[in-house]
Amino acid sequence: MTRVALILAGCGYLDGAEIQEAVCTLLALERAGIAYRSFAPDIEQFHVVDHSSGEVDSSADRNVLQESARIVRGDLAPLQDLQPGDFDALVMPGGFGVAKNLCTFAVDGPDCQVHPQMAELVRGFHAAGKPIVALCIAPALIAKVLGDGVELTLGTDDGMAEALNILGATPQKAAETEIVIDQRHRVISSPCYLFDDATVAQIATSTERAVQALLDLLAHYKN
Repeated sequence: MTRVALILAGCGYLDGAEIQEAVCTLLALERAGIAYRSFAPDIEQFHVVDHSSGEVDSSADRNVLQESARIVRGDLAPLQDLQPGDFDALVMPGGFGVAKNLCTFAVDGPDCQVHPQMAELVRGFHAAGKPIVALCIAPALIAKVLGDGVELTLGTDDGMAEALNILGATPQKAAETEIVIDQRHRVISSPCYLFDDATVAQIATSTERAVQALLDLLAHYKN
């Protein structure tokens, strides 16, 4: 059975993983018959945001691993336990947590730094020829680690496209439900909630397409 490693960056789109993207991804994986194991770094969040007001709560501290556990009912492991050899692919939903906790793209843009364990894992999966799925803002992290002209999408915003260019990637414009497949690098990306008016149904469609593309890539290179 195909097994993928799912990376979470907290819980809540403003400071962690985008919950609907994460849940739709889990559902798409399960419906496709793909086994998964969830992981998150055991680190403190960049900051905590009150999702009812959108304001930063400077009095609060939260742990990325503990917050991510909310999405998967506690069934996850620390990022340091992830061994690429145990999985066929890497999957990363979006949310600002990716750009704040897993890297610093939200603060530093193309000059961002990537969490060392995360960078090592991306390089490890890529070097082994194993596909990577990056949703929403996650392609920025992939671009920072891989560069090399990897084809990725951050939606249709020109500023986002320029950021990918600076990071050494090749930006591709895509709508909410569209996916971009880089056959050479074996990377699949989709904008998802980079469009503020995206719906849950559209997110479900994009994650289903991304998971099907993942299966197609795995079948192609297996044969």
